Amino acid sequence: MSQPQQDKTAITPTRAQDFPEWYQQVVRAADLAENSDVRGCMVIKPWGYGIWENMQRSLDGMFKATGHKNAYFPLFIPLSYLAKEAQHVEGFAKECAVVTHHRLESDGQGGLRPAPGAQLTEPLIVRPTSETIIGASYAKWVQSWRDLPILINQWANVVRWEMRPRVFLRTTEFLWQEGHTAHETAQEALGETDLILGIYEKFAREWLALPVFTGEKSESERFPGAVKTLCIEAMVQDRKAIQAGTSHFLGQNFAHASGIKFQSREGREEHAWTTSWGVSTRLIGTLIMAHADDDGLVLPPRIAPSQIVIIPVTPKPETRDAVLAAAEQLAVELRAQTAFGEKISVEIDKRDIGGGTKTWEWIKKGVPIRVELGPRDLEKGSVAVARRDRGPKEKAFVPNAEFVGQAGAILEEMQAGLLVKAAAYRDANTVKIDTKEEFYAFFTAQNSGKPEIHGGFALAHWNGSREVEERIKDDLKVTIRCIPGGVSDEAGQCILTGEPSARRVVWAKSY
Repeated sequence: MSQPQQDKTAITPTRAQDFPEWYQQVVRAADLAENSDVRGCMVIKPWGYGIWENMQRSLDGMFKATGHKNAYFPLFIPLSYLAKEAQHVEGFAKECAVVTHHRLESDGQGGLRPAPGAQLTEPLIVRPTSETIIGASYAKWVQSWRDLPILINQWANVVRWEMRPRVFLRTTEFLWQEGHTAHETAQEALGETDLILGIYEKFAREWLALPVFTGEKSESERFPGAVKTLCIEAMVQDRKAIQAGTSHFLGQNFAHASGIKFQSREGREEHAWTTSWGVSTRLIGTLIMAHADDDGLVLPPRIAPSQIVIIPVTPKPETRDAVLAAAEQLAVELRAQTAFGEKISVEIDKRDIGGGTKTWEWIKKGVPIRVELGPRDLEKGSVAVARRDRGPKEKAFVPNAEFVGQAGAILEEMQAGLLVKAAAYRDANTVKIDTKEEFYAFFTAQNSGKPEIHGGFALAHWNGSREVEERIKDDLKVTIRCIPGGVSDEAGQCILTGEPSARRVVWAKSY
C-alpha cells in the first residue's frame, strides 16, 4: 500500500521533523536576520528590525505612561565597578568581554596587534548589564529622600559571551531595554517590581499574543545579586519554556555596593532600595517559536512591520499603470482605517517579479493580510484577500469598499485568534504531576532516535531545597521556570522527597 502524500510546505524540515533546524529556516525564509562574520553576533535585517521597532515603541509608551524616562549610560564598565557586588560578578564573570588596550599598532608583518604601551590601567568590561555603572551615577544624584524615586530606562545593546549561539534566542550581542530605579522604601521598590511584571505580562498577551506564566524565580535561577526575581515564562511549539522577561527587586545590595545613600525624612543616612528589569530581542525568537508554522513566520498583526501588503498583478504592460494607480488608492484608503487604536500600516509590493514568488515571500514573512489586485479585479471592483492565519491557497474575493471597512476588525480578530490558539496549546501541554515516576516519564523523550518529544510544563510540588532542583536539572535538564502566585497554592508533597510543599511550581525544559 502506498504512503499518503504529504502536503508540500515552504519550510523544510517541518517542526515535527527537526524543530531547531525548522527555526533557523524560518528566520532565513522570513529574511529577519543572519549570522555576522563575528561569531555569535547577528545582523538584524529590516523586516526583523521592524518587528523590534514596534516592540520598542509599544513598550516605551507603556513605561513612560507609568512615569519612567529614558536615558543612556556608558557601554564600558570599569572592572572595579563590577567587582563591588560579589554575587553579581560571579554570575556574569564567564560571560564578560574585556577591553585591555586602547590602541593598535603594526606587527611588522602586515598585520595589527594591541600596542604594548597602550594597555589600560584598569580593564573595561563591555556591559553585560548596567546595574553597577548606573549605580555610580545614582550615587551622585541622590542626596535626600526628596531626590527619590529615580525611574529610568535605557534602550541599548549588551554583550554576554555566548558559547552556543542561536539567532535572536542567544547571541553574544543583543538589543534590549533595561530599567533601573531607586526608591526610598522597600515597599516602593517591591511595588515597582510588580508593576513592571504586569507591564511585561500585558505586552506579551496583548501585543505578542503570548500567554505566559508569571511568578518568582527560585533562588538558584535568580538574577545575580537580586533579592527577588519575577518573570514571565512562555511555552513554544516544542513545548519548551522561554524566559521572556524579568523584573528584579535588588534590595539594598547594589545601593551598598555603589554608595547610593540619602538623608531620610527622619534625618538618618540610609541606602536606597533598587530594582532592575528588562526584555530583549529574545522576544523575536519567542514569537517565531510560538506562532510560526511550516510555511514560515506568522506575525501578530499588532507588531507586524506591515499589517497589509498589496500585491499588484500586472500581466500586461497596457494595464500596469491602471493597476498600480488602483493599488495606491487602495493603500490610501486602508491607511485611513485603524486597528488597535492606530492607523493600519500598508505596503505595496511593486517589484517586477512573478506574482507567485511575491505571494510566497510574504507568506514566509508572516504578513497578516495579503491583497491581490489585478485587471479583472478592477473590472469587478473587488480584491482578493488572504489571511496568514488560514491556508496559503485560501482567499476571499471582496468588494473594495467592504474590505476597506472590515480591515481593522479582521486584524483585531486575527490577533485575538493567535492568543486563543497559543493558550490552548499551552494548556493542553501543562499538567499536574504528583509522583517522581510520572514526572521523569513526562520529561523523557518517547521516540528514541527521532526529534525529541517530551511533555511540556509540569505543575509539581517541591520542598524548596536547592538539592532537589540540582538533581532534577542533572537528571533531566529540567528547571523550575517560576513559582506562580495564586494558581498553584495547593499543599502537597515534594515529588522527589515526599516532604511537605506549600504550592506547585512550574517545571520545564527551556532555551
